[in-house]
Amino acid sequence: MTDHINKQFDQDLEAIRSRMLQMGGIVESQIREAIAAFLEGVPDRAAKVIGNDAKVNELELMIDNELGQIIVRRQPAASDLRLILAASKIVTDLERIGDEAAKIARMASETQNRGLSPGTVPGVSLRHISDIAIGMLRKSLDAFARLDAAAAARACGEDASIDEEFRGIMRQLITHMMEDPRTITASLQVVWVAKAFERIGDHAKNIAEYVIYIVKGRDVRHIPLAELEKEALSR
Repeated sequence: MTDHINKQFDQDLEAIRSRMLQMGGIVESQIREAIAAFLEGVPDRAAKVIGNDAKVNELELMIDNELGQIIVRRQPAASDLRLILAASKIVTDLERIGDEAAKIARMASETQNRGLSPGTVPGVSLRHISDIAIGMLRKSLDAFARLDAAAAARACGEDASIDEEFRGIMRQLITHMMEDPRTITASLQVVWVAKAFERIGDHAKNIAEYVIYIVKGRDVRHIPLAELEKEALSR
């Protein structure tokens, strides 16, 4: 965060950044707990994720209110306003990641309540796509904490790996369902969870793109990765 003559302004911005990173940490934990609940069939973990979703929503509202108060009280200059607007969008993406984690947890609870085994299909693993998504989120948040455009660009580049992993899982599941219709229920559960991780990757990419916007002042959404990387690395 840039230094201002008004030190209270700096303190306000730093407090919001700290709260956003706290929210990011909770959301990352939510994802880990949700995938563990789904794969291992642990009811307590699923219930914990679902219960904590309200805390994520509360933080979103709190941070948005604080950002609005800064705009009203401080009348920020253009560069600071850019940061505030991007921060608001980042918070929205974090809340939506939390929603995806809650969806996975609810799927895990539904599976357990119906007396079914954890949602797995032989030969199909969700561990890799979940690891990529969690790592991408962590890198995007780290880029935000340091306002590092180059690190943000690297995080954006990992979205292609998640998309490829998702396509691979879909190919495997289609084969399973065609060869053995008894796997359809479990396969569909895996599809829904894999799609949740694909969306988490999209939201993590959004966060990284907003970091580049904060640092460079250019909206890099919807442009080719090579152009995004060039913008992030420009001086």
